[in-house]
Amino acid sequence: MRKRTLISSAVAVTAVGAITIAGTVVAQAQETGDEALAAAIDAILTDKRLTDSQIGVTVADANTGEVLYEHNGAKRGIPGSNDKLTTTAAALENLGGDFAYTTEVAGDRPADGVVAGDLYLRGFGDPTILEADYDKLAQDLADRGVSTIDGDLVADDTAFDSVRSGAEWGWSDLQFTYAAEVSALTVASGDDYNAGSVRVFVKPGAAEGDPAQISLAPANDYVEIVNTATTGTATNVSVNRDPHDNVIRVSGTVKAGTDGTFATRSVIEPTQLAADVFADSLEEAGITLNGDLRFGEATPQGLETLATHQSMTLAELEPVILKPSNASVAEALFKTLGYEASGLGTFSSGKAATYAGIEPHGVDTGPVRQVDGSGISRHNMLTTNTLADLLVGAKKADWFSTWHDALPIACEDGTLASRMCGTAAAGNVRAKTGSMTSVSALSGYVTDADGRELVFSVIVNDFLWSTVKDIEDKIAVAVASHSTEATEAEISTFSSEIDTPDFAELEAEAEELPAEGEMPANLECTWYEPAVC
Repeated sequence: MRKRTLISSAVAVTAVGAITIAGTVVAQAQETGDEALAAAIDAILTDKRLTDSQIGVTVADANTGEVLYEHNGAKRGIPGSNDKLTTTAAALENLGGDFAYTTEVAGDRPADGVVAGDLYLRGFGDPTILEADYDKLAQDLADRGVSTIDGDLVADDTAFDSVRSGAEWGWSDLQFTYAAEVSALTVASGDDYNAGSVRVFVKPGAAEGDPAQISLAPANDYVEIVNTATTGTATNVSVNRDPHDNVIRVSGTVKAGTDGTFATRSVIEPTQLAADVFADSLEEAGITLNGDLRFGEATPQGLETLATHQSMTLAELEPVILKPSNASVAEALFKTLGYEASGLGTFSSGKAATYAGIEPHGVDTGPVRQVDGSGISRHNMLTTNTLADLLVGAKKADWFSTWHDALPIACEDGTLASRMCGTAAAGNVRAKTGSMTSVSALSGYVTDADGRELVFSVIVNDFLWSTVKDIEDKIAVAVASHSTEATEAEISTFSSEIDTPDFAELEAEAEELPAEGEMPANLECTWYEPAVC
């Protein structure tokens, strides 16, 4: 990235916009252009919520890399879901937009409808495979005339290692979809593609006092439901998975006469969930499984591929990750990068492949650390300069339009659906959010008032207040309002269109702790059910 040259001056500038030269006060025109933008952002950063916090900001020309503004741009910070920018860029670089996952069913060639030995269900990491896709695989077998499996059903997840969770993923987070276990053979809970999870639907009974009605997607016997929820006059339902097993406890009340509610929870060992779902699919297709279920064994050489499922392409998968900030898909992609590069998908091989994918685009990976694909770990460390370098460098890649178009758009979709509305940034900013407790980030693209395309990156850590999203938005609006003629006052007027929250409310919210079974506050807005964007 080309750095901006700062010119120091020996003249004294007064607080009222005048300069003193040899004792004579001379009127001074207000600064405009890059200097005005810098002054406006500096003013935004005086917000008291940033006192004693760590904040980095970088603004640069998207085509040349020239830096217009930098504040602690070389200092590392926890990026949260801005981590997904590196993962998804590296995936397009290394795998290509046409890449797709394959899930295979293999076994001995059927004779008179019978597969004589074991049947292997082999996954290569597809995080988007659904219950309906397993049903289709089973039906494809039936259409080939298969009626009986004389051996076991073996779930082959050996494309990835057996380390299911990333470094320092929070214990209290593990039951939620954003921290779901990562497996090469899994199943998603629905078309939002939360892999390794089940959606728990809670509906009212026929009358008040009746037990609530529970169903699961995907339907399975792997997860045990303990239901004490009843039908009542209001909906207040708690859904908790036990820490060490797949027992999900549903309690509280669901309002009579309504459609009810739902919550999605991760499972322990998603490979076994996938195998359970496929075993049910075989039964529904009229295929008898004479053996048992086995897990974690590699498919032997020489077996015939009897059925296959292919996922959407990577180009189609990018917005599935970036717009709603889907963590489970990002983690699967991270290990997929490692598998495709080394033959085994691990967090370490994913890291190496990610670095190899972004370094050709002007990114120095020396000052940073990435340990997972989604940003859940607080061991991830990026700088705003690094992210700005990636945003600039990606513009020259042949996959740029796919990546750029997959980013959330301010006031339109994804995690930015309700942010920056009614400002110069609305429909203009395309950026990735990052959100965890005391971590917030926003990095992406914006076109300024002169039509100049700029990149910006903001990472904030260690703040005690419940949110600093409005500060990020003010910076984005300031950049969108930048022009060669705009003054600091004009830019600040535009950025002030973003409302500042009530500090007393923010302080009170920051002191609140989540109840048992509740997600922490201040996460990505799309992670809540229903979404709060």
